[in-house]
Amino acid sequence: MSWHPAYRISKFRHVYGKAATKHHGYNGVPITHSVHDNHYCSVNPRFVAIVTECSGGGAFLVLPIHHTGRVDPHQPKVCGHSARVLDVKWNPFDDLSIASCSEDCTVKLWDIPAHGVHQDITRPRKVLKGHTRRVSLLEWHPTARDILLSSAYDYKVMVWDVSLCESVLRTPVVVISLHSELVLSMSFNTDGSSLATTSLDKRVRVINPRTGHLLQVSSIKHHRANKVVYVGDHNMLLSTGISPWNQRQMVLWDGDDLSEPLLEEELDDAAGVLFPFYDRDTHLLYLAGKGDGNIRYYDISCVKPYVQFLDEYRSILPQKGLGVMPKRGLDVSSCEVFRFYRLVTIKDLVEPLSMIVPRRSPEIFQEDIFPMTAGNEAAMTAQQWLSGLNRGPVLTSLRPGTKVANPYPAMPPRTGLARVDVQGLPGGPTEQAFLQEQVTQAPGWAYTPHCREPSECPPPRAENELLQVFYRQQEEISELREQLHQSEVSDIKGLHTPVKMPGFFDVCE
Repeated sequence: MSWHPAYRISKFRHVYGKAATKHHGYNGVPITHSVHDNHYCSVNPRFVAIVTECSGGGAFLVLPIHHTGRVDPHQPKVCGHSARVLDVKWNPFDDLSIASCSEDCTVKLWDIPAHGVHQDITRPRKVLKGHTRRVSLLEWHPTARDILLSSAYDYKVMVWDVSLCESVLRTPVVVISLHSELVLSMSFNTDGSSLATTSLDKRVRVINPRTGHLLQVSSIKHHRANKVVYVGDHNMLLSTGISPWNQRQMVLWDGDDLSEPLLEEELDDAAGVLFPFYDRDTHLLYLAGKGDGNIRYYDISCVKPYVQFLDEYRSILPQKGLGVMPKRGLDVSSCEVFRFYRLVTIKDLVEPLSMIVPRRSPEIFQEDIFPMTAGNEAAMTAQQWLSGLNRGPVLTSLRPGTKVANPYPAMPPRTGLARVDVQGLPGGPTEQAFLQEQVTQAPGWAYTPHCREPSECPPPRAENELLQVFYRQQEEISELREQLHQSEVSDIKGLHTPVKMPGFFDVCE
């Protein structure tokens, strides 16, 4: 009988964490003081969003990803909620769209200008009003466009189709009422056909998100779960929580049978909640504790012993929450396979942390650690998913200069112009009249700045482009007003300048 090692050799066994320097972090960020066990941070390749502390409502910062260093104390915010913001999530298929939820019982969708936030944004593009108590969690569908899930203190999970034209949505497409306690986490499987949740009753549930039917539920005999995440294509779940002996614990489950766990492993006796992050491309699992300064990482496989401990990143600075950069925003030239954004409240700091695989020639694209990954294209529309269609994510290559065609049939274009709520946008009647003209006038003859011909600058085709035009015009209007004000001030100073009257000797001369 041949001998097999208990642990397989992993090509990621030398992965190490590299924290950004002070000048490459975000300093002076007033991170929220909320005590909920959320991340309070969301990241995409263009922006980082952080929930902040403020008085008289709720707000969050949206900073360009390369806008590092000290943050201006008067940095404009997205501040349209009337109570504290509890969660923010970027749309995975639109880098200029973000969702937020709040203690004011609403979910709001915001359009962020492509050049960043230069003035406070107070009016959202869409408001979702279905929950009766404060909304605590958000989750976008991983493959279907415009499907958003929200969970609140009314113990309900609501599925929204945000592609609908109304600016205020009051009726979700699905209401899941299976929980008797507050939902603590939500996680979709790869194609979004199943939803895993945990709640204050310490159970793991697997739910059909289209119908709201319960598929599986765990017991609390061995494990009191806090957070749960799907483990890639293996049809397994990993939950973190507390063991019967009050030890922090991670448990691996079979997605089709939650009666008994596949693996239980106790970690330590700390009190903070463990946040699990799974990378389906490298099969690496990261465990980061709230209030901890360390991040453990493991190699996951579908055969026993399932989990192999690799190493641990250690820091003296504790983290309150973490954001994760999508794979398409990583630096492949330095062999960066994962990137966290750690919220360090004691320093008012958002610290990027890169997980790097050391290679001899990092400038050469390392195809074995950067396989095809999920891109920013949706695989189907919301209506297709609601009708029962399942599709995996649209994959893309991280190799520079490589473009991969979408294998799925082309989807119908979004009716973005019909969704524009002119009255809900900032600006006075003049600006709103301009925007309404942009929506209603004949194609091909939209307003183009600097007197360009329509063929040189075609009209915006999507809502994001339309909003970009609007915000550019707002900036031009502000600049013109400032120039006019300076001109008026100089004229007034000229009127008050004393005039020298000719004296007697001047007249004689």
